Amino acid sequence: MGSTAGDEMTERDGDGPRFETRAIHVGQDPEPLYGAVNVPIFQTSTYAQEGVGKPKRYDYARGGNPTREALQTVLASLEGGSAAFCFASGMAAESSLLLLLLAPGDHVVLGDDAYGGTYRLLARVLSQWNVAFDTVDLADGEAVRRAVREETRVVWVESPTNPLLKVIDLAKAAAVAHEAGAVCVVDNTFATPYLQRPLELGCDIVVHSVTKYLGGHSDLVGGAVVLNDLEIAERLTFLQNAVGAVPGPMDCYLALRGVKTLALRMQAHCRGARAVAEFLSGHPKVVRVRYPGLPGDPGHELAERQMRDFGGMVSFELETEEEAIRVAERTKLFFLGESLGGVESLIEVPGPMTHASVTGSPLEVPNTLIRLSVGIEHPADLVADLEQALS
Repeated sequence: MGSTAGDEMTERDGDGPRFETRAIHVGQDPEPLYGAVNVPIFQTSTYAQEGVGKPKRYDYARGGNPTREALQTVLASLEGGSAAFCFASGMAAESSLLLLLLAPGDHVVLGDDAYGGTYRLLARVLSQWNVAFDTVDLADGEAVRRAVREETRVVWVESPTNPLLKVIDLAKAAAVAHEAGAVCVVDNTFATPYLQRPLELGCDIVVHSVTKYLGGHSDLVGGAVVLNDLEIAERLTFLQNAVGAVPGPMDCYLALRGVKTLALRMQAHCRGARAVAEFLSGHPKVVRVRYPGLPGDPGHELAERQMRDFGGMVSFELETEEEAIRVAERTKLFFLGESLGGVESLIEVPGPMTHASVTGSPLEVPNTLIRLSVGIEHPADLVADLEQALS
């Protein structure tokens, strides 16, 4: 893309190995006994101890695992954090983090376009513990300030958002949170650390669904939290073990494999998404295209400053819900399914699928909306598939 954000990120990498190199090497030295170049899958639930109460490093696999530690080490490096914690799913990561940060009577500010699972967690689970939240357009800084209360402890941000792909000024969101004494948490799943690093923009904590782009092959479920605050990290170390929503070593191994090619895959995702968005923006049946890479998109200029490239997600609207469903069911290369971020392209209608939990809420999405996760297939083939589905 050649943007200022991309250049700055490259310069910051310049003090040591660059992103692509760290993705392959950090925390992943050859195994010392046999020289295996891949981190082994330490498939064990417990560890032999040298004496009573004297483990070599770990005493039980819930508390630690070498394969998981390797994944946590590389994710911390890629996000520019001092510590990372991996969990059994993205929602396990979110739940553990909010359990740590919130107490009864506390308040959360949530974007008015967000993953349905995050909304469900706040509205139907944490609300039972007297945790309140409000939704607000995070692109409107003054609206965010008005939404913040004395009890606000967390400002929860997605950028780009799911599924409308709004771009949020992360530095401003962090500043508003800090003015209120709150923590700014960024779900960086859509952008990944290759395209955007919120911690370097002043945000406090990053969360990921590792299931998506970090894993990249639709064959694992996982989550992660990355941060710099050592006091929070110490508490999260305890909570990760106490609550126990940790990933198994096989999933960590698969995620490590995926992370190695993250940069290359994101370049291909972005290239394909640009081609798809440009095609859709000129199609007579398409009412609106949402993609920050289009010059006319409301988030385009901010994304140019804040991101290395514009990502692999594209959303668009048709005239009717029936037409949206028909198109989603007619594609051949775009598989109809939930989730995103894999090498294969996916298509879905968020209203009755990933965002069914926000129906009737302020986060309800248009029933005419289609969301695409553009894979790494040849862009021309993906455009042809959409063209036949729309015909």
